[in-house]
Amino acid sequence: MNLAPVDDIDRIMDIMVRAFDPAFGEAWTRRQLEDSLVLGNCHYVLIAPDGAWDDFSGQAAGFTLSRHGFDEEELLLFAVNPDFRKRGLGTKLLERLTSDAFSRGAERLLLEMRASNPAEALYRSFGFMQVGQRKDYYRANQAIHQAIVRASRNKFLIDLHASLSLRLPSRPLFIFNLFQF
Repeated sequence: MNLAPVDDIDRIMDIMVRAFDPAFGEAWTRRQLEDSLVLGNCHYVLIAPDGAWDDFSGQAAGFTLSRHGFDEEELLLFAVNPDFRKRGLGTKLLERLTSDAFSRGAERLLLEMRASNPAEALYRSFGFMQVGQRKDYYRANQAIHQAIVRASRNKFLIDLHASLSLRLPSRPLFIFNLFQF
């Protein structure tokens, strides 16, 4: 059972292949992606190269995949195609994730990242603070990397949501909230 359009799955897989270094094994398989969307508490957002959210038939430039549970939302995957980086698309995606998570009742956002992840400064700008680490979690090219667990609390989410409310569409597009609890 696949509850996301096949072309959206194809777009996400294409971005993952281009964005994630295979040495770290961070990209998911198509099966993992499809299975996560069947669970019902996972949500994805695609962004076009021009930053548009609405329906587009061409190439996607980036995406987020998150999982909501109780009062938390975990960012599972976040990527921007390298051809479209440094255009503010990553910031727009995280703004959208933050706003949508707040709308779903999240008081805290969580993520886990490789210690050498170049997106760390972006995460910090969104209020993500280190709350833990997993030693020897990633292995690549004979090197071992720690995983850093980061969280952003509700006060930051509330402030950011308020500042974004005028800039985001009133109806979320490309978000597939499959089963409500």
